[in-house]
Amino acid sequence: MREVTIAIDAMGGDHGPHVTVKAALDFIRQNADVNIVLVGLRDAIEAELKAHGGEAGTRLRIHPASEVVTMDDPPAVALRGKKDSSMRMTAELVKRGEADAGVSAGNTGALMAVSRYVLKTLPGIERPAIATPLPSRSGWTYVLDLGANVDCTAEHLLQFGVMGAALVSAVEHKERPSVGLLNVGEEAIKGNEVVKRAAELFRASGLNFHGNVEGDDIYKGAVDVVVCDGFVGNVALKASEGLAKMIGEELRKEFSRSLLSRLAGLVARPVLNGFKRRMDPRRYNGASLLGLRGVVIKSHGSADAYAYGQAIGRAMEEVRGGLLRRIGEQVGAHKQNDASPAANTTLAGAQNGQGEAV
Repeated sequence: MREVTIAIDAMGGDHGPHVTVKAALDFIRQNADVNIVLVGLRDAIEAELKAHGGEAGTRLRIHPASEVVTMDDPPAVALRGKKDSSMRMTAELVKRGEADAGVSAGNTGALMAVSRYVLKTLPGIERPAIATPLPSRSGWTYVLDLGANVDCTAEHLLQFGVMGAALVSAVEHKERPSVGLLNVGEEAIKGNEVVKRAAELFRASGLNFHGNVEGDDIYKGAVDVVVCDGFVGNVALKASEGLAKMIGEELRKEFSRSLLSRLAGLVARPVLNGFKRRMDPRRYNGASLLGLRGVVIKSHGSADAYAYGQAIGRAMEEVRGGLLRRIGEQVGAHKQNDASPAANTTLAGAQNGQGEAV
């Protein structure tokens, strides 16, 4: 198995080196064929390495950066005002081929802006998208876009489907993953004009298109990939996170109401712990920034070391699964698909000048 080198923005996120350094040390101890580059303020990184009984060496080295992108920095500040930030240098290492992938817990807008500027988009991809797996009855459902593009055309949604299918092929090893288009109903007549047009493009695309799906299908595992614009995707994601948190809090309240309920809680603890592990959002930490000329993973800003390690693992899986090659092949196949001229034009890289929300 080939060695993989992953660059980590050690300063990003709510906790910075306190989490990223420990996660990096734990990861290389568990994966002998992975090397890590910690990017950021040398003194801060070395202090954390010492605190956790580690040191820089052949498999874990430090790449200094003099600036830090904060969680409140607008994308323009990160892009133009902090050219020696740990986030920017992480992307630069990927661009130069010194790292196979980059991971950051920094703010999403800044990371997307910096990564897109430094790495550029893959040929035939007009807009990058954010994708993440969500737990379902059958394992995972990959959803995109989750906020990078709040206004999309039908052609953009088709591109997201192509990239999402390539992602599942790379990390789940499914050669023809099923793709669904998120809508207000399964019927073809449902939805706005953009979604209806997108469904037409999907049906002519050659993808394994399941058809329209509804919000609950994400958790049923009806399809491998669910496609939507970033506005809808972000609302769905945040609503799901809020519901999961509320259920957990309410269960704790109910099992602590009385002596009898506490005793019932003790009896049910193995089941509850199993449910908690299954739904633990830390297990699926790590969103993919798809469509770039490099693998970039966005970790949740508040991630602990375990969750951050999951994001590093996702980067490793995408590299080993040949994600960039698979997206290129999918795009190439669609460019040659005579059945959908409109889709071919878009996938060939047409630019319409619309901006993206980051």
